[in-house]
Amino acid sequence: MPPKKAPTYDDLVERVARLAPRLRRKKVTVATAESCTGGLLAAVLSENSGSSDHYLGGGVVYSNGAKTELAGVAADLIHAHGAVSSVVAAALARGARGRLGARIGLGITGIAGPLGATAGKPVGLVYVAIDSDALSSVKRNKFPFDRAGNRLASVGVALDLLEQAVE
Repeated sequence: MPPKKAPTYDDLVERVARLAPRLRRKKVTVATAESCTGGLLAAVLSENSGSSDHYLGGGVVYSNGAKTELAGVAADLIHAHGAVSSVVAAALARGARGRLGARIGLGITGIAGPLGATAGKPVGLVYVAIDSDALSSVKRNKFPFDRAGNRLASVGVALDLLEQAVE
């Protein structure tokens, strides 16, 4: 069940600030590949001073070509499953992790809205994936918010997965 209210940017930044000491202590590094969030996850992960200790970087992979070129997602996966799919989200997380040599990769793909819905893929449908030795998972979400809220909620799910992997 989706949250009734999307988190704020400041809420997300505060979560990362609380998580950062654990990331540093455990020497966990993170890389990202994000589509519908357009770099919002990267912004949240890099907002606090000292974030370069754990956040290596990431790519905004909006187009299918960028998903292939920058995150290493096989074009045939996108063709077979669509860019908005659990398979592509998992490939984004793996690609980000592998390309940047991080211990954890996070991938996000979806339809933030208000346009972009297709048959079977409504606005608010977002897949968030994590790839690590401790946890590899994809979460399917259907958020009811506007574009900004859907993007913020997607980053919140990515942070949920990151916290689970670090525990």
